[in-house]
Amino acid sequence: MNIKQQDIQDIIKRQRSYFQTNATKDLAFRTAKLIKLREAIKTADKDIAQALQLDLNKPAVEAYLTETGIVLHELSYMIKHITRFAKQKRVKTGLAQLPATSFIAPEPYGVMLVISLWNYPFQLSLVPLIGSIAAGNCIVLKPSKDAPHTAQVISEIVSKVFAPEHVDMVTGGREENAMLLAQRFDYIFFTGSVAVGKVVMAAASKHLTPVTLELGGKSPVIVDETANLKLAAKRIAFGKLLNAGQTCVAPDYLLVDKRVKQELIKQLKAEITAMIQTEGKGAQFVQIINQKHLSRLIHLLDGAADVWGGQVEGQVMLPALVEIDSLEHPLMKEEIFGPILPILGFDTLEEAFSTVKRFEKPLALYFFSNDKARQQEALKTLSFGGGCINDTVLHYSNIHLPFGGVGASGMGSYHGKRNFDTFSHARGIVKQATWADVPVRYRPYNRFKEALIRRVLR
Repeated sequence: MNIKQQDIQDIIKRQRSYFQTNATKDLAFRTAKLIKLREAIKTADKDIAQALQLDLNKPAVEAYLTETGIVLHELSYMIKHITRFAKQKRVKTGLAQLPATSFIAPEPYGVMLVISLWNYPFQLSLVPLIGSIAAGNCIVLKPSKDAPHTAQVISEIVSKVFAPEHVDMVTGGREENAMLLAQRFDYIFFTGSVAVGKVVMAAASKHLTPVTLELGGKSPVIVDETANLKLAAKRIAFGKLLNAGQTCVAPDYLLVDKRVKQELIKQLKAEITAMIQTEGKGAQFVQIINQKHLSRLIHLLDGAADVWGGQVEGQVMLPALVEIDSLEHPLMKEEIFGPILPILGFDTLEEAFSTVKRFEKPLALYFFSNDKARQQEALKTLSFGGGCINDTVLHYSNIHLPFGGVGASGMGSYHGKRNFDTFSHARGIVKQATWADVPVRYRPYNRFKEALIRRVLR
């Protein structure tokens, strides 16, 4: 169906009217919807896996590990804690406000727009949806056109659980995105590239609409000479092979101490080879999403002098290790978003830190070292969205950690409690007593009142 501007306006109008009934603010209603969503996803488990296989050739285990399982975990956590998250929270009242009580009362924003990306098409759509529902909002969901089978499954799940005036979906590509962004929403959540993130923020600014932008960037891995190289190689390979490197927090480039560089490369080759051979000839590798992105990755490898791996068969590109000696190399000019890992050596840790600082603040950073002082130095010196010490990617799946970028890698965060907080406005309320009234604040002012005010407010 070709959606028109009027159709989108009608969707938003219906949702605004429904939101004004306060139905979505009822805690029992929100909880019931989350429970029903969880059951619908469990029922559709095989359909979700099949859709992800058709869109990205994801193996069933990886589909559950990185998509369905994360969504169900988020749902279970939110269902368990939503009463506590939604509760008014009593806070201290200062002398200047006595005799009163003060509290924070979360409220939903209203009508949300959630735009998701194709690389993890199920969980990048559903996790922000969970936070939005839990907070009491209405939602227009816009999945990526590049994962149509997954979008279809999401549509079926959404239609079974929610009335369209509560949650509705719009499919399509850039034209539909543009029509959506031309409308006034109360909050926009976007996952995608930095370039499109700027477009989203510019559109939101016209209506002063708050945004969360989950973007990307060149996320580095730093390995010093004290690291456990075999384990580092295994964990770096895991992070890079996951989803064929089409992950916003994938290791984008590797900085390694020159004294252990060749040994780490040897271990990386061994680990990648083992992971590939273990799967056998019938290995199911995640494919590059389309020919355009595959051609871009192939072009990045063109002319590279020292390449290991990178063979292409159909839409699949095997992992590639590329030794480079300059930040001017084409692989260092953009986020790779594929199974290619450029490797640079450094002489000192300060040199490695300086290299990271030459780029925009990354969405993730991974530091491998057994020196605790160096670990703390890295955290103190470098700014990044989130990351791991002696591992890769795992911070993303820890529901107790906020996930989000900083600077050009994004703004705002979600997951777990932060998922609820992101889609809620925290209202500060003072409930003043009527049995007494302190006259100091009222005119006419005098020296006694001034002295008392100065004593209290200091």
